[in-house]
Amino acid sequence: MKKKLLSLLLCGAMLTATMFGCGKTDGSNDAGTAGGGETAKSGDVQVGIVLPTKDEPRWLQDQKQFDKILGDQGFTSKVLFSQGKSETEKSNVEALIEDGVDVLIICAQDAAAAGAAVQEAKDAGITVICYDRLITGTDAVDYYVTFDSVAVGKAQGQYLIDNKPEGSGIPLYLYAGAATDNNAFLFFEGAWEVLQPYVADGTFVIANSDEANKLADKAELTKDEQAKIIGQVTTDWDFNVAKSKAEAHLTANDASLKGDVVILAPNDGTARSIADTFAADADVKSYVITGQDAEVASVNYIANGKQSMTVFKNTSTLAADSCAMAAAILNNTTPETVTTYNNGKKDVPAKQTDITVVTQDNYKEVLIDSGYYTEDEIK
Repeated sequence: MKKKLLSLLLCGAMLTATMFGCGKTDGSNDAGTAGGGETAKSGDVQVGIVLPTKDEPRWLQDQKQFDKILGDQGFTSKVLFSQGKSETEKSNVEALIEDGVDVLIICAQDAAAAGAAVQEAKDAGITVICYDRLITGTDAVDYYVTFDSVAVGKAQGQYLIDNKPEGSGIPLYLYAGAATDNNAFLFFEGAWEVLQPYVADGTFVIANSDEANKLADKAELTKDEQAKIIGQVTTDWDFNVAKSKAEAHLTANDASLKGDVVILAPNDGTARSIADTFAADADVKSYVITGQDAEVASVNYIANGKQSMTVFKNTSTLAADSCAMAAAILNNTTPETVTTYNNGKKDVPAKQTDITVVTQDNYKEVLIDSGYYTEDEIK
């Protein structure tokens, strides 16, 4: 393995260089850049990064962090986007193998399908780090850097409980991420854990999933049971799918399942679409809706009372944790981990990053005063 020997001081500095960004690539299968701003040449790339899509602000922000942190530390890197296609993801990994990378950081767009791609990387002697999303059903992954996804779901569910309307029989609309994303199951697991007792006692009435209603008395769901529910309420992480699902659910329901409602939305993009759809229904008097990612558009929605909350996952910190892990590997030391996640084949050593609930009461303190966003971005 090629090694980039860095001092301990430089490795420590990597963890502090998290709040700055300067993007260097902008397309699927585009070449990334080397540390110091020079174009990476074949055989000279040490860290390859594969992200799901360049069409969402979240992943472009992550790209900037990787470019900045790794470049500042003198590592050569390349970021490629898979644009939601497993075949593109696989070709991206193969291209990085050809580039001679030593470390692959990959956020899989399909947790199971990515197994074949990372197996090729592993066979080539490359250390594989799963980024944000765990790749399942393979022993070809070495490490996992993530937010505590179950905690995200718990935070979303608890917010709905703490801010629900008075009384019982409150309509609860459930939505989930993509059924191909292991994180969608973890988010749902956490939310179900805190919401289920309130469903069982009649405080909430699930308004858009007969599969969930069949399991209303079951506190812990199997993966197959979760899959049945998620199959009915998946948004595929797509705001257009979320809009269509919400419209269909509201059309199917009468006024008794509207009024004052609570909505479990999996992330910010889907939350905005679902919120707009519910706001346009004359029979919906009020709604409480969750989100995730603290996208600037959703922070604006929160500031203006159109979205209730978001779970802030500081991607700067997540990227820094991944870069620190890559640096340790390149320096032939053991990366820091704090727990393990079972992916169906092995217990994968993992590093977790903290989350924060953001509401109308604290968004300025958490996101503006910290410098994450500027005041001009939030109107």
